[in-house]
Amino acid sequence: MTGRTINRRNTLGWMAAVTAVGAFARRSAGAGRPPRVFDVHDHGAVGDGMTLDTLAIQRAVDAAVAWGEGARVLLRAGRKYVIGPVRLAGGIDFHLAGDAEIMVSADPAHYGTPQEGVLSLEGVLHAVGANGLTISGTGVINGRSPEFMSGFDAENEWWIPKSFRPRLLVLENCENLVIRDVTFSQAPSWTVHLLGCRHVLIDHVSIHNQPDVPNCDGIDPDHCQHVEIRNCHIVCGDDAIVIKTTAGHPQYGPSHDITVRDCVLETQDSGLKIGTETTQDIHQILFERCRIVTGCRGLCIQLRDQGSVYDIVFRDITFVSRYFSAPWWGRGEAISFTAIPRTPTTTLGTIHDVLVQNVTGRAENSIRIEGHGASRIRNVTLDRVKVKLDRWTKYPGGMFDNRPTSAIDAIEKHGTPGMLIRHADHITLDHCQVEWGDNRPDYFTHALQVEDVTALVNTGFVGEAAHPARDPAIRVSNG
Repeated sequence: MTGRTINRRNTLGWMAAVTAVGAFARRSAGAGRPPRVFDVHDHGAVGDGMTLDTLAIQRAVDAAVAWGEGARVLLRAGRKYVIGPVRLAGGIDFHLAGDAEIMVSADPAHYGTPQEGVLSLEGVLHAVGANGLTISGTGVINGRSPEFMSGFDAENEWWIPKSFRPRLLVLENCENLVIRDVTFSQAPSWTVHLLGCRHVLIDHVSIHNQPDVPNCDGIDPDHCQHVEIRNCHIVCGDDAIVIKTTAGHPQYGPSHDITVRDCVLETQDSGLKIGTETTQDIHQILFERCRIVTGCRGLCIQLRDQGSVYDIVFRDITFVSRYFSAPWWGRGEAISFTAIPRTPTTTLGTIHDVLVQNVTGRAENSIRIEGHGASRIRNVTLDRVKVKLDRWTKYPGGMFDNRPTSAIDAIEKHGTPGMLIRHADHITLDHCQVEWGDNRPDYFTHALQVEDVTALVNTGFVGEAAHPARDPAIRVSNG
């Protein structure tokens, strides 16, 4: 594997995807005839922040669809619309003008029953097969997460959800999607879930969730192809941007040809992540020019299922990774690429052909690259990767987080080297660097620890042990 091979292959796919999305955006802007505006107030919406406007907004959507491609559904600036589930459709622009605000109803009675449609209970805004859908404008979609919480668990430092809490936006089997400029806030569960979608552009989207609410992921492309996520600012409790292939949807195929660039991320879980749901392959993924302000892991690949993860590039990224309270997955690992079976009987895929280039960060735990059994990680290059390890939070250290798994210990007691590489083949370290901060607990160890690794190429590595009088800078154990 070479960076040039990966980049050229991915670039061609991403250029095709962006071209297709751009062509759709031009068509939906009104080529052929001027777009018609369907004001939700003309269909009975009140927009006073108290009246339930679900049916009025649904009528506006249905009328826009009946008129034809390029119609705009308008939610007015200065108004607040309380809604239950609204079904979006293809060929329209669902537009939140100015400071228009959608306020999610917290009353389960407004969501119907499972017999009336599972998506009504999954996504407040939802669609299936909505090709050519645009969601735009500078307004806010407010999930009102505090109203879906039963109380705050002070010991574990997170909110406990009630039994019912919807996702904000769920789009399934859609093509030529554009989500632009809108703000999502206080999601009670996942914020933007794309399931089996193709040719998607997400641009200048803001997500401002409560960092101490569990499972409020930012953006989740799941079984998706040809996706670009750019210029987004995400604050959330769970993974900020995470690419998945969840169980139960084999008809939508692998996730591939996905670009994430120029985003700023703050989370109590992983900043940029692949997995843990990896039931089909995930490949040809580029993460670049992102800043992870804080998270429990910086860069993360968690393979736990039968799919494989390959042709992945992380480049030009900065991060801060730290410990959080025990329920949050991750233990401050700077970079964590792990292939661990979900259960003792899981047939595990592989992680291979990964490039991490020009990545710099500060962390409370190691850079970790670790395979398992026959699923050895291979062909990974760290090029100009620099990490400074220190301790500055109050939480216990000296451990790795293997969750989710029942095949091995979920939390593994382990010293903290700058880099740990285990059960791997063909690993290249090119001008990498490990530094240590002023706070160096006893469990801080070697700059580089290698166990059961073949074909390691180490060029220009710089780093000493955290405690040079006790430990060597580099420890190799391949016996």
